[in-house]
Amino acid sequence: MFVIRPVRADDLDGLVALAGLTSFGLTTLPRDADYLAGRIRDSEEGFRRLGDERPRGEAYLFVLEDTTSGRLVGTAGIISKVGGFEPFYAYRIETSVHESKMLGIRKEIQTLHLEAEHDGPCEIGSMFLHPDTRSRGIGRVLSLSRFLFIAEHPWSFDETVIAEMRGVIDDSGRSDFWDAVGKHFFEIDFPKADYLSLLNKRFIADLMPHHPIYIPLLPPAAQAVIGQVHPDTRPALAILEGEGFSFTGMVDVFEAGPVVSCPRDELRLVRQSERTAVVELSDTPADAGEWIVGTCGISFRACRSPLERLADGGVRLPREAAAALGVEPGDTIRIGPLRSSKP
Repeated sequence: MFVIRPVRADDLDGLVALAGLTSFGLTTLPRDADYLAGRIRDSEEGFRRLGDERPRGEAYLFVLEDTTSGRLVGTAGIISKVGGFEPFYAYRIETSVHESKMLGIRKEIQTLHLEAEHDGPCEIGSMFLHPDTRSRGIGRVLSLSRFLFIAEHPWSFDETVIAEMRGVIDDSGRSDFWDAVGKHFFEIDFPKADYLSLLNKRFIADLMPHHPIYIPLLPPAAQAVIGQVHPDTRPALAILEGEGFSFTGMVDVFEAGPVVSCPRDELRLVRQSERTAVVELSDTPADAGEWIVGTCGISFRACRSPLERLADGGVRLPREAAAALGVEPGDTIRIGPLRSSKP
């Protein structure tokens, strides 16, 4: 059984082990124990502040635990609101028309414009799944657990949700876009810049060009990766697109991966999930499809489970799922279909 829950201080070793398996480009899960310990503390503080009147940049980090072995096999995170004292940076792709009637030439030219968002949206990220657990549908459960949490506490998150998708980077950490643009201004390699952006983004404002960058002037290899995702990230992008996310026209300033977004209240799982009561437990309830099931309140846990909707209201839940969630008959839970239940 796999369960998603908030990260705890005693998860540090497991988190470090997971970070050791990541490849270049997963900025928020570096191979740095001190930084990861700080992320755990920030998440614990975020959960303590859950329920404040408005989002203030709280960070929530969830882990995926194999309840059989106790091993951590995945992570996923949410920042309630980005910006504030440290802006959210991205390039916006804009198109302008250049025309010469004398030559009979009309061209549409795309340019990149640096933007700094000081009052930004909610951001999801830190999505990583142990290689041993991939291709089993667990990644969908881990990703969607964040939206189930948002559905339960909507006012704790900004009205728009974004995700920065990992761009095209090779196995050695090389980025064609970085080599064409960023390297000329920072004089460091992509992995170093990516890591430094975790600690302080001020250097982006200090050194990144503020004038438009004409895309046709970039090398073809750099142009080709603008707005494209890393091959390993395509399944994660497909899940988000199924939940309502779409391309914003903005890309990451380092490797040009796409930024996608969706209004919080239009997220598929936010709309289709609902609160209900656990009425009965059973070893083998009638299978009414695959659901994502989560607890209500601050102590959040979620898992994938079949369940049976009862005619007089409430649900019959498998005992194994109830044990993983720590619920019993009479408790309120939030449920949602793993895939769209409507056309």
